[in-house]
Amino acid sequence: MFLGIILRTLFMYFFIIFAYRLMGKKEVGQLSIIDLIVSILIAELVALSIEGKENSILMSVVPIMVLVGVQIFISYITLKSEKIRDIIDGKPAVIIKNGRLNFTEMSKLRYSLDDLISQLRLQGVKSINKVKYAVLENNGNLSVFQDDADYPLPVILDGVIDKDVLKELNKDYDWIINILKKKRLELDQVFYAFYISKKMFIIKRDELL
Repeated sequence: MFLGIILRTLFMYFFIIFAYRLMGKKEVGQLSIIDLIVSILIAELVALSIEGKENSILMSVVPIMVLVGVQIFISYITLKSEKIRDIIDGKPAVIIKNGRLNFTEMSKLRYSLDDLISQLRLQGVKSINKVKYAVLENNGNLSVFQDDADYPLPVILDGVIDKDVLKELNKDYDWIINILKKKRLELDQVFYAFYISKKMFIIKRDELL
């Protein structure tokens, strides 16, 4: 009895390590909402497998592999489609800009003032008015940039121009296209471009390893 439980536990331990390597996740802090849902379902299936002596271990292995396959597929389509990525993962939201709170965005995200102050304290920030930018990331973490730091604004991600960032910079579509022309680049050649300290930094696709 106990030997069977031990063997099932060891098998599921190494199998789950293998499954998460397939999904490409390295740490808990990188999990999105979809990743978290998959993790909870996998945990339930593992528990059933270890406790259910009368059931074949395949009764858990097969559903787990289905979940892993679905997750890999979702990761692929979100990488290719900005719209689907925004629907599934959401978008980072600017909570503080130049020391002023964005109550509209906080209300949409149901992100309370207590949550904000708590996360600011954890990062050693004593006053909101000393924050240049505070961005609530997709995973729930708060990225804080104080007065003495510049905030890199992602203008292009995977060949797609972020219209919200252009609006933030008070620039238009022609502005970024002209920059690309000067560098003799097409939009689909750009993997990532960000604007910081009044300069544009561009990472081309052919520069990736």
